[in-house]
Amino acid sequence: MRHIAAFLRVGLGCNRKTELSMKKVNDIVRKLGPGLITGAADDDPSGIATYSQAGSQFRFGLVWTLLLTTPLMIGIQMLSARIGWVTGEGLSANIAKICPRWLTLNLIVLLVVANTINIAADLGAMGEAVRLLAGGNVAPYIIGFGIISIACQVYFSYERTVRILKWLTLALFSYVAVILSVSVPWKQVIAESALPWRYIPQGISMHDYASIVVAVLGTTISPYLFFWQAAQEVEDNIRRPEAAELHAHPAYAAEHLLRIKQDTYIGMLFSNGIALCIVLATAITLNEHGITNILTATQAAEALRPIAGNFAFAIFAFGIIGTGLLAIPVLAGSAAFAVSEVFGWKAGLSHGFHEAQGFYTIIIIATVMGTIMGLLEIDPIKALVWSAIINGVISVPIMVVMMRIGQSERIMGKLTISRRHRIFGWAATGVMALAVVFMLATNF
Repeated sequence: MRHIAAFLRVGLGCNRKTELSMKKVNDIVRKLGPGLITGAADDDPSGIATYSQAGSQFRFGLVWTLLLTTPLMIGIQMLSARIGWVTGEGLSANIAKICPRWLTLNLIVLLVVANTINIAADLGAMGEAVRLLAGGNVAPYIIGFGIISIACQVYFSYERTVRILKWLTLALFSYVAVILSVSVPWKQVIAESALPWRYIPQGISMHDYASIVVAVLGTTISPYLFFWQAAQEVEDNIRRPEAAELHAHPAYAAEHLLRIKQDTYIGMLFSNGIALCIVLATAITLNEHGITNILTATQAAEALRPIAGNFAFAIFAFGIIGTGLLAIPVLAGSAAFAVSEVFGWKAGLSHGFHEAQGFYTIIIIATVMGTIMGLLEIDPIKALVWSAIINGVISVPIMVVMMRIGQSERIMGKLTISRRHRIFGWAATGVMALAVVFMLATNF
């Protein structure tokens, strides 16, 4: 193997400088984990449906929401990861230190409800995507994906689960391929993004507009992402117990906080970049041809076939399946982490089933309930929008508490968040709060 590698280096004209650059890139890729997986899981089938609705109904008029949320999303996810790494505990355990127990329990219940609805929507979309590609009855596909998701989390080791999830992030490049297959009118995109209020379609009320804005924000800045990324940092701490003693050393802390920063930046930029591709693809192909009533991600894929061709249709459909396989473990896992931490149960994918029965029971119940709901004839757009709105509403108090935790020397010690991080964190919280207030105000 060494001889083959040497031959390839000579044949490709690789020099020492190139080798060092490649090594640096490989080191960064190897360190990617919680941030990359969290960002990719944000573009799940329910998120794809929300972005598809935004593009098909409003064309480029909601692109501004993705541009606005990118830095805010980075700031709040970095805070989640930092809390998990510094304290060695997940968000639920830390929230319980700040909030009354009744408030903590209510937030966790709403999180589990929203996650279960999301799982149902994702499984339904995955089943429909397979039906579009292979035909047949959708029910066996939904049940099969539910079983696969449970089996992977229960029987696979933590390391293998992380490796699989990292590979599944590649499925999101399918939406980049769709964009490459169409012509993007960038001048029009910039104009409509800069002055979105001029391009609200006729017949759309301000409440409907506010609801879709909250839905986009809620599916982009989602509470389950906070809980998952913090929990994964805790998992990494558990796997390296000797590292806990080194947290107090400035050099060690700086190195790992830099790793968290790089991981989160790459993950969130990747996430919103893919979301932008979905909005642009559906705006260019569907809206321009008068197709504005998209209810599901699979409807978006099916509508693409006569307009953008079989390639774009197949790529879009395969992307739904891949992102669903990535997102369902994150949705079920984040719910399990949240519940387990509140009740003091042993939690984590690094533990076996017999060590953390309560944790895995929540994963199984959430996935089974999601599978059952996915088999029922529930209005898909109502389920998706309500899930996203619940996420948007509960994210505000959770983000407020997270900011208090990040600034608390009692909890974070010397590793409280910087002034710039506080600005972005509170800005993200303020944007989510304003969006929710605007939605509620336009309902009357």
